[in-house]
Amino acid sequence: QVHLVESGGGLVQTGGSLSLSCAASGGTFSSYDLGWFRQAPGKEREFVAAERWNVANTYYADSVKGRFTISRDNAKNTGYLQMTSLKHKETAVYYCAVDQYYRPSSYLRSLARNYAYWGQGTQVTVSS
Repeated sequence: QVHLVESGGGLVQTGGSLSLSCAASGGTFSSYDLGWFRQAPGKEREFVAAERWNVANTYYADSVKGRFTISRDNAKNTGYLQMTSLKHKETAVYYCAVDQYYRPSSYLRSLARNYAYWGQGTQVTVSS
């Protein structure tokens, strides 16, 4: 089984930056696709970014493109999400997730239902 732990969340001012980490244990992180999602109070969970196991492809939600960067260090079994120019409305719990199956499109890789393992989430609060 796979265990994921997010860290790096906290309070940041509008326009500020924050970097999140996702530490993986168990399974084989280097063979899993990585995804980041977020969920605001009263809202459904939404896709943020994803990266293939071999970093051949990265995908971003249109709302974060150009501001967020997903990356991973397979040697350290860790995924990352670097966020810049943060907006108040992006306050949410941010989750990392991994999945071992091949998904032949960016759309399929953006669906929460296509990820088998999830972390507990880390709170990101962007002050107005």
